[in-house]
Amino acid sequence: MAKQHTYTLTTKWTGNTGTGTSHYRAYERNHVINADNKPDIPGSSDPSFRGDKTRYNPEELLVASLSSCHMLWYLHLCSEAGVIVLDYVDHATGTMVETADGGGHFSEVMLRPAVVVAEEAMIAGANALHHQANKLCFIANSCNFPIRHEPSCSAPDN
Repeated sequence: MAKQHTYTLTTKWTGNTGTGTSHYRAYERNHVINADNKPDIPGSSDPSFRGDKTRYNPEELLVASLSSCHMLWYLHLCSEAGVIVLDYVDHATGTMVETADGGGHFSEVMLRPAVVVAEEAMIAGANALHHQANKLCFIANSCNFPIRHEPSCSAPDN
């Protein structure tokens, strides 16, 4: 039997300015996401949809989930393969397309992990492990759009 995991959190709307949702412009999109014993995540909608640009929006959080899931699998695979990662930074981008009915969907996410490994001899193995990390990523496996990768890898000068 497959293992099953359940994730529970609370999303609370904090954007009632006094008249609730009496009109499209009468309320803020602000909300707070929290889970037991963890810091709150301040959320809103994208500024294009009347959101607060200082808060995370759901689209950013989806891209962040893909980026962090890939990174965690990648680091795991590197540790098993004897590839010593010294630094990892991903500059991820997600593209969402709005539809005529006001909805939308993601058309792709591009991950651009820049990895530094301990030795130049580890670079080829480090690059190859991105494919396996994508294959194993829980979040990527849950998406119906392409998750692409443009990784780079280097080693410190000795």
